[in-house]
Amino acid sequence: MKNLFFVALFVFAGVLSLSSQDLAPYLRVAETGESIQKVSEKVTEALQMGGFEVLGTYHPANRSSLKVIAFTRADLKNTVIRVADRGALGAVMKVGLVAKDGRVTVSYTNPDYLLRAYLQDHYATHQGALETFATDLKAALSPVGNEFAPFGGTVDAEKLKKYHYKMMMPYFTDPVTLGEYASFEAGLRLIEGNLKAKKGNTVQVYQLVYPDNKVAVFGVGLKSQEDGEAYFLPKIGAEHAAALPYEIILQGNKATMLHGKYRIALHWPDLTMGTFMKIMSTPGDIEDTLEGLCTPGL
Repeated sequence: MKNLFFVALFVFAGVLSLSSQDLAPYLRVAETGESIQKVSEKVTEALQMGGFEVLGTYHPANRSSLKVIAFTRADLKNTVIRVADRGALGAVMKVGLVAKDGRVTVSYTNPDYLLRAYLQDHYATHQGALETFATDLKAALSPVGNEFAPFGGTVDAEKLKKYHYKMMMPYFTDPVTLGEYASFEAGLRLIEGNLKAKKGNTVQVYQLVYPDNKVAVFGVGLKSQEDGEAYFLPKIGAEHAAALPYEIILQGNKATMLHGKYRIALHWPDLTMGTFMKIMSTPGDIEDTLEGLCTPGL
């Protein structure tokens, strides 16, 4: 009887450990002595050979030592759009390249982490397809490296769907409204025009449009030296370069963004409150910049 008790206790502990899996926001693929340009070419080729579509690239914070490659795949796009509440934000994953001391580190956004946060309760419904995407992505990037080591802090997998940084801080379900329009098409034209004009010292990294669903996602680089990526990224950690660029999502006739206090914390979950306070103005600065892209005028 005593032995049966210990067996039951062991099984129960195993179930608990499986149900409380910690996930990291990024997976590190490799570190190499090749140039960032050469590594970028290798990553792009590996993604394309694996059936992934590269949507755009850029250098965050205007630094040649940092590069982001934004990509997607048809199955991911078709899955996340089924989630009506901004699920399309999960359609684009990113590879981050960080050059330092003659070495380049390659990492990417962990689909399991990000999609649990963005799809919330709907993640379980589509888990099989999303896990296939993650497995295929790992296989595609294997020619680049084979580490696939999680980093960047951790969050319990079950808590990601209701994630927030601290008490009284915003959730995924607390987006910031940036603009409202007469129609989806009118909003799309306005935002596209402002991005083309590089309004607010911005750059369009990618654009993903679902015309039938009247949904569009824009990846926006924040180029201001005073309050953009060059200001906040060094303070919170350029190793998380794959967190960028920031997104605008247009759904129907309304454009929104994730609240900075949610999105930054989600991508830098290991930030201390002291470090967060150093970028206290950043969520508002990002909101002001993206709102400028979603409104008419100079």
